[in-house]
Amino acid sequence: MTDLKEFKKLVENSSYPVFFTGAGISTDSGIPDFRGPNGFWKKNTPIYFQDFMSSEDMRRKYWEQSVNFKSNFSQFEPNKGHKAIAKIIKSKDNGHCVTQNVDNLHQAAGLEDDQVTEIHGNATYAVCLNCEKKFELEPIHQAFRENLEPPTCEDCRGFVKTATISFGQPMPEKEMMRAQNEAANCDLMIAVGSSLVVYPAATIPLLGKQSGAKFVILNNEPTEMDQFADLVINASISETFDAIL
Repeated sequence: MTDLKEFKKLVENSSYPVFFTGAGISTDSGIPDFRGPNGFWKKNTPIYFQDFMSSEDMRRKYWEQSVNFKSNFSQFEPNKGHKAIAKIIKSKDNGHCVTQNVDNLHQAAGLEDDQVTEIHGNATYAVCLNCEKKFELEPIHQAFRENLEPPTCEDCRGFVKTATISFGQPMPEKEMMRAQNEAANCDLMIAVGSSLVVYPAATIPLLGKQSGAKFVILNNEPTEMDQFADLVINASISETFDAIL
């Protein structure tokens, strides 16, 4: 049986698929891989969470990076991979998507908020770190371009940052618990477009495997977890989903 036929059969026979997605699924939408050869972190120094909290200069630098890169997230469209995952999950009684991505494209492809767990947050809006009030990004970016002042919350004066998890920032407890719960209950775990090297996120697919699920890795290149997978496909994500649906 070819890999594609086997993958198709696994998807069709599953009643509770859980997808674990990384940056590789969004490159077909034009979003560069953060860790790739031309990735964002090859050209920009990450602002660590503790530095953001303790230094106004670092908060200013953070918002400069945000204006230069994250301001255009809303312009990207979901691709065939996002749409295929939404279609598969919606066709099952149970199913979920755990994503490391912050681009909101799984929701844009048709999944409900409750069907997606964002373990690294969301870059399409900002949030007050004190009172958790949400803010649209465009007005914040506009004001920052004009005055170069890092934004603060109008309600409580708390620091405002994009709703993403920065380096050094604690992982969101509620989202991690939800992701672990989904992994423990699924019968098919499919890692898509993730290098599977960022921890603790990368423990999620293994939890699925350890809980008895079949484990598929679909990625452009090999990963360190290939040895644990029941099926590994190194090919285009969009083309692979195209072929099995």
